[in-house]
Amino acid sequence: MSIQSIQESIKTYRSDLLEHPVYSQITSVEEVRVFMEIHAFAVWDFMSLLKALQKKLTCISLPWKPVASPSTARFINEIILGEETDVNPKGEVKSHYELYLEAMNDLNASTNSITLLLDHCNSIPELLNYLDATSDLPDGIKKFLRFSFELIENGKTHEIAAAFTFGREDLIPDLFTSIIKGLNQENDELEALIYYLERHIELDGDEHGPLSLRMIEELCEDDAKKWQEAEIAAIKALEVRQHLWNEISQKIEQSKMTV
Repeated sequence: MSIQSIQESIKTYRSDLLEHPVYSQITSVEEVRVFMEIHAFAVWDFMSLLKALQKKLTCISLPWKPVASPSTARFINEIILGEETDVNPKGEVKSHYELYLEAMNDLNASTNSITLLLDHCNSIPELLNYLDATSDLPDGIKKFLRFSFELIENGKTHEIAAAFTFGREDLIPDLFTSIIKGLNQENDELEALIYYLERHIELDGDEHGPLSLRMIEELCEDDAKKWQEAEIAAIKALEVRQHLWNEISQKIEQSKMTV
């Protein structure tokens, strides 16, 4: 197998996401709020997937030792630098999660659910228990987070990398471009959100996406079993994103009915 064979296998799942009706539903600030209040969970859990790869592909233990692939370690560290310590339009150092919450605050979107989750969960078992037993989060969010953190807890490195690559880095530029097309870029309230989306389109499209594909090739090499496992993880990552997008679409329709 190869990158091209995985791309062929996920083509339908990818197309379904890029042609999802949710993009045509986001036509007002109210609908942007609904989108952001759910999408914030994907913004947040991205960092845990990335940190899982940092643990596996760079040396963060003591004493330090050289890693198997310095080029892959550099790639992961570069993404960490950009995602955990980027700058906002004012030049202040912020993580992309914090940039997103700033954009939510600009729109008076509620950050209560995502903040409550972070306040109550200090480990992966606590998080999974919270999703199963305590949280009243919508099913689409639960499925999305459960997949990510069960993969982080139990998955092999190439499986985590495949979910990260095909469910995030290689997908996000096209995904966010579809979102931006529907936004009113003249609306000052959306400035921070558009900055966040455009920043990801720039970084992931020009640099991170292609490098993440190379990471998959390094991790899977000529091992057919690894390629198959990577393909399964990629498909599952796109499936749970579809659940998340369906959840947003349903919430937008419910909000319109309420109004």
